[in-house]
Amino acid sequence: ELPGFYYDSEKNRYFRLLPGHNNYNPLTKESIQYKAMECKRLRLLEEEEKQKKKTTRAGLNSSVLFQKRQLGLLSSTSYCRLVHELKVNCMQRRKIEIHSPDSSVAGTNNFKIIVADVACERIFTVNDVEHGGCKYGIINLSGLGKESLTVEMYDNLYFTNRKVNSVCWASLTHPDSHLCLMGIAETPGCASLLPASLFSSTNPGDRPGMLCSFKISTAWSCAWCLNPQADNCFSTGLTRRVLVTNVVTGHRQTFGTSSDVLAQQFATQTPMLYNGCRSGEIFSIDVRQRNRKGQSWKAIRLFHDSAVTSIRLLEAEHYLMAADMAGKIKLWDLRTAKCVKQYKGHHNEYAVLPLHVNEEEGLLTAVGQDCYTRIWSLQDAHLLRTIPSPHPASKDAIPSVVFSSRLGGRQGVPGLLMAVKQDLYHFSYN
Repeated sequence: ELPGFYYDSEKNRYFRLLPGHNNYNPLTKESIQYKAMECKRLRLLEEEEKQKKKTTRAGLNSSVLFQKRQLGLLSSTSYCRLVHELKVNCMQRRKIEIHSPDSSVAGTNNFKIIVADVACERIFTVNDVEHGGCKYGIINLSGLGKESLTVEMYDNLYFTNRKVNSVCWASLTHPDSHLCLMGIAETPGCASLLPASLFSSTNPGDRPGMLCSFKISTAWSCAWCLNPQADNCFSTGLTRRVLVTNVVTGHRQTFGTSSDVLAQQFATQTPMLYNGCRSGEIFSIDVRQRNRKGQSWKAIRLFHDSAVTSIRLLEAEHYLMAADMAGKIKLWDLRTAKCVKQYKGHHNEYAVLPLHVNEEEGLLTAVGQDCYTRIWSLQDAHLLRTIPSPHPASKDAIPSVVFSSRLGGRQGVPGLLMAVKQDLYHFSYN
């Protein structure tokens, strides 16, 4: 790299970077890097269309796996995990048609966030609206099992002016009955708990109202508690504090922190709330305690070198996965407070990007700021596949994804859903 010059690989020579002097200068480092990234993306898309697939590991294919399973060299768990790795490597992209009762709604706004419920039967969507703010909707995935690949989208037009930072499903009256929304109404932030039945095709006159809504400082994250010892509670990660609210009694607990709380998740076996901060600290809170003076209420403390953007507890709750703004993904053992694995290849510099852990399939999925979707093996942190975005990379075109072996419910189809710009794609198992 020579100061004042750039190297053109096609022409195999150096060119001078011209000083701007307030004139348009096409030869900037950013434009050159973007051109190189776009060429790489188009090349990867072309390879995917030609189905030039490499095996995830040397010497691994379905016939070898089956032989090892028959000879008793592989346990059923290892066999299923390796089969999922093979299937993930062969997923093919297909576009999904979105139907809506309001024909003016479907496919007109850019997807910002998609979040699936526990059964993966429905997906809550947050779409950016052209004139500002966000629009919410729920997509029913029952049509994914058919050849037509169509889904139904239901919108609620009453809540279109609130910009959403974070969303999670809430189980109040029955599993995934409500939605927690954290965002900005105007100057202060706003926390809302909405019934999922607001987004349905039934008579609008029968729709219930908002259950809970209050103004707060800027909200970064939210989480719903499924532990019976802290029933009907949800948490909000705010600027330098954590707010735990009981939606039935209205009781609130406030925990002061030294940094903004960007990621949260409740444990299900214990009444513990895990928090990831802008300072890089990860700590847990026992929500039953009353004494909150000082920092003594922090039970477990872990540290990253950069802001923590996503945390995910594994099923046994002995391990915690965390991602930060330096692009590092680490697996922590909560019993020893040590990092036991790192998942390399993720790209992030300043965005709050989620992690998706599918423990049953042994897979970890994350979308980077470079708009590539990467899938790793949970077992040994091996990078299985890198999926390029169907659209050119940009800040407002980072894909939002959902992965499940049962998209559409118990009888659903396995695969990956990707929402980018105005389109929804299904990466189906071959």
